[in-house]
Amino acid sequence: MPDSIDAVETLLAGQNYVASRALATVVFLALRLGRPLFLEGEAGVGKTEIAKAIATGLGRRLIRLQCYEGLDAAQAVYEWNFAAQMIAIRTAEAGGGADRNALKAELFTEQYLIERPLLQAMRPQPGGAPVLLIDELDRTDEPFEAFLLEALSEFQVTIPEIGPIIAPEPPIVILTSNRTREVHDALKRRCLYHWVDYPSFAREIEILAARAPEATESLSREVVAFVQRLRSEDLFKKPGVAETIDWAKCLLALDVISLSPEVIADTLGAILKYQDDIQKIQGSAAKKLLDDVRRELAPA
Repeated sequence: MPDSIDAVETLLAGQNYVASRALATVVFLALRLGRPLFLEGEAGVGKTEIAKAIATGLGRRLIRLQCYEGLDAAQAVYEWNFAAQMIAIRTAEAGGGADRNALKAELFTEQYLIERPLLQAMRPQPGGAPVLLIDELDRTDEPFEAFLLEALSEFQVTIPEIGPIIAPEPPIVILTSNRTREVHDALKRRCLYHWVDYPSFAREIEILAARAPEATESLSREVVAFVQRLRSEDLFKKPGVAETIDWAKCLLALDVISLSPEVIADTLGAILKYQDDIQKIQGSAAKKLLDDVRRELAPA
C-alpha cells in the first residue's frame, strides 16, 4: 500500500492517471483507513478509470459491479446453477434409491453456486484483497442501496442455504455516481467522499499527454481549449475528459495537425453524443468557437 499522498500520485501516474492533490489525498485515506471511497461527478471525468488504475498499480484483481435499474441482491451476489442442479436430480433419480434429504443438502452447496461480483469480492484473492468497483450506483433503486449498506458495513453476505460469508480481508471499495439522482446519506456516511470535477486547462493537457502522447503540443492545446469552451455552452451533455481523449485520437488517426471548422464538423461525433448538441455547434458556431479559442491561445 502507498505510505504517503505522494506515493499515491506516483502510483496513479504510473498507470497514466493524472490525479489532483485532493483526489490523491482521499485515495490515500481510503486505502489507509480501509474505508469505501464514493466518487461523484459528471460522466467521463475519470471516476471508473481511477478504480482500474488503483487495481493495476497495486497488482490486485478488479471486480466490477455495473449497476442498472432493477438490479437486485440476487444478481449482485449469487444465484444457483439451476441447470446443473436439474442434471444432478435426474442423475440421482435414474440411479434409483436416492436419499431426498441427502440430495437436497448436496444441491445447495458451493459446488452449484454461481458467484456474482459482491460475493467474489468477499473471497480471498491472489495478491491481496481485490478492488471492488460499484459503478454508477445512482442507476439502482433505494432497496438495493439498503442491501449494499449492510454488505459494506460488515463486509459479509449471507446465503440462506449456506450461511454468512465474511471477507477475510475487506476489499478496496470504490463507488461511483453520475448524480442522475441523489444517493442516500446513510450510504455516503460510511464512505469517504470526493467530487470529481472537470480538470483545469493545465491538468487536462497533462491527461492528454499521458493518454495520447502522439499529439503535438499545439494540437493538444487547441483540442483541450475547444473542449473546455464547449463545456461552457448550453449543451444537453457536456463532453468529459474521456471525450477529449477520444477526439484527440480520432484527429491523430486522420493525420490532423491543426483544427479547422471542416475537421470539427466531420468529427463532432467523437465529443458530442446528441444530435441536438451537434446541430447547435456545427457551421458558424464551430468557427466562432475556434476563433475564440485561438485568440485565447495566441499569447501563449
